[in-house]
Amino acid sequence: MGSVNRVSNARRGRCTRSGVELTSPLPRRYLDHPATSWPKPAPVIEAVLHAIRDVGAAAGRGTSSDARRADAIRTAARGAAARLVGDVDPERVALPAGATLALNMAIHGIVTPGWHVIATAADHNATLRPLHWLERQGTISLTVVPCDGDGRVDPADVADAWRPDTRLFVFSHASNVTGTLQDAETLVAMARKRDAITILDAAQTAGIVPIPAGSNAADVVVAPAHKWLQGPEGIAILAVRAGIEPRPLIQGGTGSGSDALAMPERFVDRMEAGTPDLGALAGLAAAIGWGERHGQASLASHGHSLAAGCKAGLGQLPGVRVLGTRERGGPPIVAFTVEGYDPAVVAVLLEQVSGVQARAGFHCAALIHGHLGTAKGGTVRVGFGPFNTPGDAEAVVAAIAAITGGLSGNSDRVFGAVSSSFPSPPLIHWQVPPWQA
Repeated sequence: MGSVNRVSNARRGRCTRSGVELTSPLPRRYLDHPATSWPKPAPVIEAVLHAIRDVGAAAGRGTSSDARRADAIRTAARGAAARLVGDVDPERVALPAGATLALNMAIHGIVTPGWHVIATAADHNATLRPLHWLERQGTISLTVVPCDGDGRVDPADVADAWRPDTRLFVFSHASNVTGTLQDAETLVAMARKRDAITILDAAQTAGIVPIPAGSNAADVVVAPAHKWLQGPEGIAILAVRAGIEPRPLIQGGTGSGSDALAMPERFVDRMEAGTPDLGALAGLAAAIGWGERHGQASLASHGHSLAAGCKAGLGQLPGVRVLGTRERGGPPIVAFTVEGYDPAVVAVLLEQVSGVQARAGFHCAALIHGHLGTAKGGTVRVGFGPFNTPGDAEAVVAAIAAITGGLSGNSDRVFGAVSSSFPSPPLIHWQVPPWQA
C-alpha cells in the first residue's frame, strides 16, 4: 500500500514509493467535473453576481420593479431548462434546489402503494436510496436489474424483470462511475409500451450528451445545474410531462394563492414551495445559454479527446485497470484502479505528484461496484471539462506512472509535457477551443 504524505497549500509533494520528489509548486488541475464543474464560465459568474448584487429581490414575491426583474430571471431559467430537455412546455419545468431533491420529489410524488418499481445497478444513490426506503416501508416492491462490467444495462434484463404490477422504471442516463451511456431510447420505449412511467436521471449527461426528446423522451427528466451544464450548485431541473401530477413533497409559500391553505394546482407553483435562489436561477439560465452558444457537440468533443488520451496512456501502464467503455457517447469520465493501492491513496498522491484533483471511492453509487469488480475501495475517477487542457490529461498519466514506478527513475518531467519514459496520450492537432481563447 502506498504511503500518504501531507503537502502544503503550495501543493509541494513527493511519491516515496517511486523515489520521485517534487519541490516546486504545482498547478491546480481540477478533474472532478462529474461531481461539480470548475471553473465556471465567466457569464455564469456574472449572472449570479448580477442577481444577488443588483436585483436582490424574491421571484414571485412582490410587484416592485426589482421583484419583476427577479420574476424575469426565473422565467428565463425555466425557458432555458425547457429548451435543454427538448422544447417541453416551460410550465411543466420546476426548478428545485438540487437534483437529489428533484429525484425525491419525483419518486415520492409519483409512487402509489403497491407498485412494483424497476431500477438498475448502475444508478446513483439519489434514486436507489429513496426506492430502498420505500421498499423497506412496505410501500413498493423493487427489482434492481444488473449491469455488465462496463456499467451497461441490457434492455433484455429490464424486460425480464417486468411484472404485471410494474408501474415505474427509474434509471440513470449515464453512469457517474464509468461514464457508460445507457440506451435510453430503447428503455423508455419499452416502459411506454407497457404503460409504465419513466424517470431519467440525467445528472451525468445534461449539457454534454443530448437528452432523448419528443417521442423518445422520458416522462420525468431530472438534471442538476452544477455538473456538465457548468452552472451553480443549489438548483436543478425537474421536467414532468403533462398528465403526470406528482404530489408535492414540500408544502409552503409559493407567492400565489396565498389566501388558501391548499397548495396551488399550477404545476410549477405546487412543486416550488419556498423562496427561490435567485442567483442560482440566473446562473442556470446563463450556463445553458453559454452551452448553446458554443455547441454541445463541440464541448463534448473537447472533453472526449482528453478522456481518450488519458485512457490510452493509463491503459499502457502496468498494474492500471481502466474501467468503462472506449466509446465516446457518454460524459468524458475516466475511471481506473491501480494494483496495490487503495483508490483513496491514489487520489491523494495524484494531487501531491501532479496537482490533479480527482475523486476516489464509491461515488455515491452503492451497487455498481459489485459488477465492476471494485467492491473493495471503489475507483479513482477523473472527468474532463471545457477548461481542461492536454496537459491535464498528460499529468494524470505522468503521476500514475510515477506512483507505480513506470518512470524507471526518470522523473524530471513528472507533469507538464509528457516524458518519453511513459506513453503519451494521442492528443493530436490540438487547437485551443473558442471558450478558452
